[in-house]
Amino acid sequence: MSWIDAGVNLTDARFALAEVLLRSAKADVNHLLVISSSIEESEQALALCKQHKLGVSSANIFESALDKQLINNIKLACTAGIHPHYADQATMQSWTKLNALITDKHISAIGECGLDFNRNFSSKSKQLYAFEQQLNIAVNNNMGVYLHERDAFDEQMTLLEQYAPSLKFMVVHCFTGTAQQLKDYLSLGCYVGITGWLCDAKRGMALREAVLELPLSRLLLETDAPYLFPKTLKPRKSKNEPCYLPHIAQALSLIINQDISLIEKHAFENAQALFFS
Repeated sequence: MSWIDAGVNLTDARFALAEVLLRSAKADVNHLLVISSSIEESEQALALCKQHKLGVSSANIFESALDKQLINNIKLACTAGIHPHYADQATMQSWTKLNALITDKHISAIGECGLDFNRNFSSKSKQLYAFEQQLNIAVNNNMGVYLHERDAFDEQMTLLEQYAPSLKFMVVHCFTGTAQQLKDYLSLGCYVGITGWLCDAKRGMALREAVLELPLSRLLLETDAPYLFPKTLKPRKSKNEPCYLPHIAQALSLIINQDISLIEKHAFENAQALFFS
């Protein structure tokens, strides 16, 4: 089998990059989409992708030729954008930098972008402005968007309904909502990212019902590592990693009663077409 992790925070300082990439490769998770939340993270993610492609990243520290080959065979792509938590920090210079960054072919989507009214680290007005700025940038550059949403579904849908016809694609990152919300996203043509949230007996109940409505043609699998370690995986680790992606697929397989090879096939083909084509 071969897997694509369609959302990993690989620039997180908690990761020992070489070890994480090697474990990912040994689990056949050999394509990683590095997601970003700020201009600084976007620059770091792009630099990581470029260095990895050249074989000069910090991952190449192993003496074993096989280990090096496994790591170097991993393909990286990334997103670039401003998460709603950081919307208050966005300036005109931020949008200029973002427009410059996305000219690089390693950047496959604009994001994370969207709305988060749960903790309101940024004001609602600034979040709405930053989201619409990024939607316009995506439209003007024929790109897709990588979406974050929490406690702001109605407001987010209002904007997406307006922009959907002009966007190359839309990905709902780390979907945790209801079956009806899933249907609403699907009605706009969104792809939907499923994470280890599915494995949480308490918080994941609504999601386990919702995924019964998710066609495999719109499925993406992601870890959101180092966050969202699958709670059904024992022993529990201090942080999540891409190597645990197949466990999420196995959990989904049991819930929707589909062969895991079929899940792997569709999730891989969907993510490859969006991020690695």
